[in-house]
Amino acid sequence: MKNAFIHDNFLLENNYAETLYHDFAKHQPIIDYHNHLSPKEIADDKQFNNITDVWIKGDHYKWRAMRTLGIDEHFITGQASDKDKFKNWAKTVPYTMRNPLFHWTHLELARYFDIYDMLNEASAENIYNETSEKLNTKVYSCQNLLKTVNAEVVCTTEDPTDTLEHHRTIAKSDFSVKVSTSFRPDKAILIANEGYNDYINALGKSADININSFTDLCDALKARIAYFNAYGCKLSDHGLNQMSFESFTASEIEQIFQKKRNNKTISTTEAEKFQCATLLFLAETYHDFGWIQQFHLGALRNNNKRMLTALGPDTGWDSIGDYSQAHKLSNFLNALDSKDKLTKTILYNLNPADNEVLATMIGNFNDGKIKGKVQFGSGWWFLDQKDGIIKQLNALSNMSLISCFIGMLTDSRSFLSFPRHEYFRRILCNLLGDEIKRGELPNDMEWIGNMVADICYNNAKSYFDFKL
Repeated sequence: MKNAFIHDNFLLENNYAETLYHDFAKHQPIIDYHNHLSPKEIADDKQFNNITDVWIKGDHYKWRAMRTLGIDEHFITGQASDKDKFKNWAKTVPYTMRNPLFHWTHLELARYFDIYDMLNEASAENIYNETSEKLNTKVYSCQNLLKTVNAEVVCTTEDPTDTLEHHRTIAKSDFSVKVSTSFRPDKAILIANEGYNDYINALGKSADININSFTDLCDALKARIAYFNAYGCKLSDHGLNQMSFESFTASEIEQIFQKKRNNKTISTTEAEKFQCATLLFLAETYHDFGWIQQFHLGALRNNNKRMLTALGPDTGWDSIGDYSQAHKLSNFLNALDSKDKLTKTILYNLNPADNEVLATMIGNFNDGKIKGKVQFGSGWWFLDQKDGIIKQLNALSNMSLISCFIGMLTDSRSFLSFPRHEYFRRILCNLLGDEIKRGELPNDMEWIGNMVADICYNNAKSYFDFKL
């Protein structure tokens, strides 16, 4: 028997919202233009051993919740059995109410496994056994999981040194979902990081270029962009605390690069100059190749040094940063625009205090040449929950045109995360349906419904222009 919690009109509070969702949003294909899925697992059409394998491993959202409840690390990232890890997650779930994990968990159980029971300690054993049994059938392979949610395009994220062998394998197969990638060159930009020189050596090997100068570095990056482009890549992505912008000369950048290559300490100002020069070079190159660039701004990473040492990065020790964003971002975009080298750009913020900053910033550089050329990206990371989504939609509506918005993405490492698109679509439709009910929007379901369809699918399809 289906539990009443997840039902057809979940999050839809009136008839207008229901009509918008069911008639205009629900059946739109998914273009997931930014995620961290494994292309190898897609190419191999991997089948997962059990639900812990596909659902809990690598999910630092869940890990943070479990730690907060007092679950020992042994049952999170430690050596406990997969079943015991799942049972401890099930124990945690009832305590996640009002956290998006509570909604996501039950949406994912419903959409992938047709399970509508509440997950808790009492139901854990049966749900573990039922889901694990299903996962061991071909219907639940990676490729079929993507087909199940009506995914049309998914874009993974790869380093410039990646060979793209798995993307090439997928492209040669008969898999109906287009799998592309985005180019993420952060390790080549962040010169103050430990291991920078080792990375530059690896990049040079990938590009077949001896990187002895900044010019060589630029040549290597351009060669890898050309390589990615040859295999259908159309996007780049950058994860930065804030945009770098500082005046520099070519000789300064060369001196800074040589200083680093000689293992000398780089000052904060020197790092800022180098990062600015490298980012500007990359952004101009993206424009030349007709790519779209993405900037994820505002994360404060690796706060807990003790746990970082024990478990490594991306294990749940990051939070929202309070960096100043507006001035340097404006200068960076203006430097590109002044040379007519500003390509399509998507800006994401992690600090909700920057919503209006980015919502107004995009208007400075939307010059009428392309619909929605510069985008205020969807709620990201800590903000891809109901409140964060609504605040992003409201800021975008108030200060730009929500009708031009390219919609949601998962930004996830999990093959079970795609109901986040449904979650976003329900929230969007309820927001608009509520305003129709209050008389703030006209009762023109055809016009508003078509706008919903555009936000959920059509705008992204046109903006990215993937060759399907």
